[in-house]
Amino acid sequence: MARIESLSSTNATATLAYLSRSPYEHVFLSYIVREGTPAMQRGIRTSFDSTGNVNGVAYFGHQIVLASEEAALAGFAQMAKRYPGEHAIVGPRATVMAYWELICSDHTPPRLVRDRQYLMAIDGSSLLHPSSDMVLARRARDEEWEAVAKNSAAMIANELETDGDFGISDFNANIRQMIRLGLWWVGERAGQLCFFCNVGPWSPQTAQLQGIWTPPELRGQGLATAALGSICSLLLQHVPTLSLYVNDFNAPAIALYEKLGFYRVGELQTILF
Repeated sequence: MARIESLSSTNATATLAYLSRSPYEHVFLSYIVREGTPAMQRGIRTSFDSTGNVNGVAYFGHQIVLASEEAALAGFAQMAKRYPGEHAIVGPRATVMAYWELICSDHTPPRLVRDRQYLMAIDGSSLLHPSSDMVLARRARDEEWEAVAKNSAAMIANELETDGDFGISDFNANIRQMIRLGLWWVGERAGQLCFFCNVGPWSPQTAQLQGIWTPPELRGQGLATAALGSICSLLLQHVPTLSLYVNDFNAPAIALYEKLGFYRVGELQTILF
C-alpha cells in the first residue's frame, strides 16, 4: 500500500534522487523541489511503496505534473480529487495515459490532447551550429518587455489553440520579472527582434528551453537556426545540457532542433482542459 507525503526536509533528498533518474522528463518537478516558492513546494507529493522506497512524485497546482510508477498512480488519482479544476495534466506519455485511464470516467473531458511530445536534449558535443553572424543572440532588455510579451502571447495562443495572455497584468508582470532575472533571450537582426525563447525550469542536469518563437513573417530565412544555435552555445557554458519538448506534428520545429543537434530522450503527453 502506497504512502503519500507532503514535501519535507526528511523526504526531499529521496524525492530528488527519484526524479534524477529521468532528469529530462522530471526537470519541472526537480526545479520546484530545489528552487520553488513555499507555495509551489506545498503542491509536491511523494509516494512511498511498502518497503519505504519512492515510487512516484506529483505536483498538484494549476496543472498536475506526474513522475510515477504505475503502482503509485491510484494514490495520486485519489489525491487529485482534493484539487479539482486543474488546467492540464503533464508527464511522461505512458504515465499520463495510465493516470487518465484511472480518472477519465469521473473527469471533465479534455479540451485538447497533445498526445505525443518529443523530449529533446542537446549538449556541447552535439551542438552543430554554435554561432552565426546573421543574428545577435542576447538576453532581452527591460525596455523590450512589450515585444517579448506580445510574441510570448502569440506563441501560447498558437500552442494551446486559445487566446494569448498579452494585456493581462499578471502575465506582463511575469514577463518583466523573467527579463530582470535574465531568463528571456532574443535574436536581433538589423535592430529588429527576430527570435524569442526563455529558460524555464532547471536542475543540475539540464535547463529546459521554452517559449521558442520566430514571428511568422520572419520565418524561412534561417534566423531561428542562427539565433537558437548561438543561444544554446552561450547557455551551455553554464549548464551541462539543454532540453525542450515539441509536438510530434510540428515538423518544422523538429527539423530545426535536429539541424542544431538536439536528440530525442523521451516522450511526454499533455492533456488540456
